[in-house]
Amino acid sequence: MYQPLADRIRPTDLSQVVGQEHLLAENALLRRMIDNGNISNMIFYGPSGVGKTTVAGIIAAKTNRTLYRLNATTCSINDVKAICDEVGGFSAQSGILLYLDEIQYFNKKQQQSLLEFIENGSIILIASTTENPYFYVYNAILSRSTVFEFKPVSTGQIKKSILRAADLVGMDRGLEFKLSSEALDIIASGCGGDVRKSINAVELLASAVPSDAASYTVTAEDALAVSQRSSMRYDRDGDAHYDILSALQKSIRGSDPDAALHYLARLLTAGDLPGACRRLLVMASEDVGMAYPQAISIVKACVDSALQLGMPEAQLPLGQAAVLLATSPKSNSSAEGIWGAMADVSAGRTGDIPVHLKDAHYKGAAKLGRGIEYKYPHSFENHWVEQQYLPDELLGTVYYKYGQSKLEQSTKAYWDAVKQSRKDKK
Repeated sequence: MYQPLADRIRPTDLSQVVGQEHLLAENALLRRMIDNGNISNMIFYGPSGVGKTTVAGIIAAKTNRTLYRLNATTCSINDVKAICDEVGGFSAQSGILLYLDEIQYFNKKQQQSLLEFIENGSIILIASTTENPYFYVYNAILSRSTVFEFKPVSTGQIKKSILRAADLVGMDRGLEFKLSSEALDIIASGCGGDVRKSINAVELLASAVPSDAASYTVTAEDALAVSQRSSMRYDRDGDAHYDILSALQKSIRGSDPDAALHYLARLLTAGDLPGACRRLLVMASEDVGMAYPQAISIVKACVDSALQLGMPEAQLPLGQAAVLLATSPKSNSSAEGIWGAMADVSAGRTGDIPVHLKDAHYKGAAKLGRGIEYKYPHSFENHWVEQQYLPDELLGTVYYKYGQSKLEQSTKAYWDAVKQSRKDKK
């Protein structure tokens, strides 16, 4: 029966696992737990192909527990109950380790149903997820488990797996199977930290070797053919979507145009044109704001152009917008102001609108005292007159504080002078 190459060379010992040194190095916490046999309920969080399933299998073997694997996309709680019925039986005398892959696909009721089995020690649960467990796993499970984050494997570590896979392929085919240095680099860097994906690439390349070949060297061209766009990890509803958007905004906020262009390129390569447009518009107001008020108009024009052009040309105006925002002076004073006002309104801190500000464009308004004492600013010097605008309950509240940008300080100086001049004339 056919067995994928990635399964055939799956490590059987922690020393064979590539990457995850922060978890599996000699003095790392998880490594010490495994070596001591003190295994508790755990959640393995990280992208696909980085060793979560492999480590769970090694844990089961080292602790002499029977390993059962379920995938939450296809199984039900009845499958879990069926496994628990094996506790104490001949096939699971030393205990059961249940590896539940993609736990985020269990709903709240299904996840809560796991509690009765993990609380009484019937099973040790290792749940894995590619999504942030603090968003997708319910607190009842989280509070009874330890979360370990698995990270994408470095290019250097992945090369070791690729070379090991190539050696095995060569032995299977009875030929000298090699990769050029360029091909090795392309596959290792193009798999996005996914070991399984790199091994699958080697297996695919081996399938194209002529049957009568005595030796074969994979070229850079062939490596590119199997690695194109494979390094992209993206799901518009998943962590990758929000992580890239977050990195884009923080890079622009940090005035790094190179990083901004990099993360924008990742969004556009993944086909998320709407997400990129929306976030650039947000940043024009949130992070540049009053330091360069015209930025929002320019970014809006860039976004409109991008949406009209479509990809690939849309990358040009959006790249311009990203560079503009990253290199512009920064101020979040207007953002802080509206956030403060929204917080007060949401908390019920509003109060009655001063009567002189209320609408007076109807019959009977004067009888209600509406607008009678209102002072029309344009009738006064510098188009300003002192009068109350905030409700009585919020008098003295300051939402907008002038930022340190040149434009805001210039504006502040103007209004300080206007108000001081009015005081001097009194």
